[in-house]
Amino acid sequence: MQSFSVRLLDWFAREGRHDLPWQHPRSAYRVWLSEIMLQQTRVQTVIPYFARFVAALPDLPALARAGSEEVMALWSGLGYYARARHLHAAAKQCVAHHGGELPDDFDALLALPGIGRSTAGAILSQAHGLKFPILDGNVRRVLARWRGIEGWPGAAAIERELWQLAQSLLPDEHLPDYAQGLMDLGATVCTRADPDCARCPLRADCVALRSLRTAELPASRPGKPLPRRACVMLVAFDGEGRVLLQKREAPGVWNGLWSLPEAPDAAMLDVFIRQHLHAPNAARALPAFEHVFSHYRLAIQPQRRDGVAPRPRVAESGPELRWAAPGEWPGIGLPAPVRKLLLSSLRAESPLSAKEFP
Repeated sequence: MQSFSVRLLDWFAREGRHDLPWQHPRSAYRVWLSEIMLQQTRVQTVIPYFARFVAALPDLPALARAGSEEVMALWSGLGYYARARHLHAAAKQCVAHHGGELPDDFDALLALPGIGRSTAGAILSQAHGLKFPILDGNVRRVLARWRGIEGWPGAAAIERELWQLAQSLLPDEHLPDYAQGLMDLGATVCTRADPDCARCPLRADCVALRSLRTAELPASRPGKPLPRRACVMLVAFDGEGRVLLQKREAPGVWNGLWSLPEAPDAAMLDVFIRQHLHAPNAARALPAFEHVFSHYRLAIQPQRRDGVAPRPRVAESGPELRWAAPGEWPGIGLPAPVRKLLLSSLRAESPLSAKEFP
């Protein structure tokens, strides 16, 4: 029987994805950017964000020179915003210490913010053709099923076993295609649900298929219910149709982004309003919704206020608070659920004027 790598490379040549934007050209910067964007995010979601990002910031020095607000605006909607902050910080370190390029040394890559072992391996294998393994979620699933590895892949012992297996299977050549092929196989054939085993080049000796356990392997993460939190968000429009935004600071989610003012409950939001705003009109409750983060669920009750005017301290408060007209929203780093909330508020008042903000 042909080796694992030969079968995978043959399959990739016939059925793999050869038209992904980061493959043309397959530079270290483009591979790195794509790998960071693809963490926790599907390829089809990433493609337009990737295109927009590289059009604005085509290389690493451009990313390093960019302001944090531009970077966050380009990332806005992709979620997991720490990825963008780490990307920006790593670019600055590369300019300061590596001549404006990503290093081609594994340890130097691993020392950069946001780059773990698999991302470093992906950069070195795909951009430089070096013999380093990768182990993203798709690859973990392929290897766990093929070898029949029990246990949750995120557990330390199981992860070590998978890394050892990934290292042992590496070919001596065609490393860029091998790495992409392994990711493609997991993304398009060896999928989490309903894998297409008839199309898999590894089916002849796949332990999970042979034992009818593709639905069980790899094992799921031991589950526990996510805690639930609640907040009230203020959607405050002034007489010019501008909305009040507040800069999110660390610690906490969405830090570095602009969001809507929020409080744990309506009474505390009223305190904020009295301190910062003249709000002569009564509040209107908008439809509540829930947003799920990786570690908790947030129940959001939006409260709309119209005809709001700032107290003097708002104008003097520096970067924490700002008023933004709808035409400015596309260029501001807004969390995806906040952007959707704002656009739905705009459409509710004037559907025609909202058409330019799909």
